[in-house]
Amino acid sequence: MPLITITTRFGSGDPDIATKVSDTLGVKRYDDHELKKAALKMGIRSEDLRSLDEKSPGFFERMISRRPELYLDFMEAVVYDAAVRGEGVIVGHGSQFLLRHFGCALHVYIHASEAARIRNLMKQQGLNREAAEKLIRKNDDTQMGFFRYAYNQQLDDPSLYDLVINTEKLGADAAAELIVNTAGSEEIKTCSLEAVDALARLSDGKKLRAALIENDINVSMLHIEIPQKKHAVVRGFTYTWEERDRIVDALKKMPEFAEVKTDISVMPSAGD
Repeated sequence: MPLITITTRFGSGDPDIATKVSDTLGVKRYDDHELKKAALKMGIRSEDLRSLDEKSPGFFERMISRRPELYLDFMEAVVYDAAVRGEGVIVGHGSQFLLRHFGCALHVYIHASEAARIRNLMKQQGLNREAAEKLIRKNDDTQMGFFRYAYNQQLDDPSLYDLVINTEKLGADAAAELIVNTAGSEEIKTCSLEAVDALARLSDGKKLRAALIENDINVSMLHIEIPQKKHAVVRGFTYTWEERDRIVDALKKMPEFAEVKTDISVMPSAGD
């Protein structure tokens, strides 16, 4: 079964294209709701869940002001965790970038002209033209700004996608049918066991890094290796023995890992 990521510019037609695709293929859809449920299980606080939606109002400002590296790690862990199943439809959240090296994933970009998106919003939400224009531009700034900040990439870079659909020309049903047919083609491979294992290890690494950051630990001089699922090796340096002990204590509080080894040295002070 296929693994599909769908990235949609705000207002580009029917918001249920991903639902139509997942229902037709009989796979799970990982939208904001499902990804946030997964984040809760990983330990992110419920009051911070809104920070995982790059299209929500004020997302970029919140992410910048609230330890952005923590939320990026959580978000990436959630995406990798969803992809571990080797099938499904993942909606947004940088999934097209995070899974770009996995040949078993089909990356879809859905867009339309600004004029068409304004018309769609006026019809779908009953807005006047001025309100629809403002909402489109605000969401574009937020979504594009997040992607540039998080991945140093342009959201609409065609190299990130395998299939680009203009909903100004194709309706929701035709777009969903095109995605389903493409996903079912012989060229789109099923995720191998090796790919699934790699995704699981990526998710574990992000979870571990996020846990350290959440404990106010500076991870800039630490290197996290995941040689196999649920096994980790943390190497690096700290400036004090106290910080080293805090790292070790934080790692002990991660029962989902079968084993976490540490090789952390304390850098000598200038007077030593």
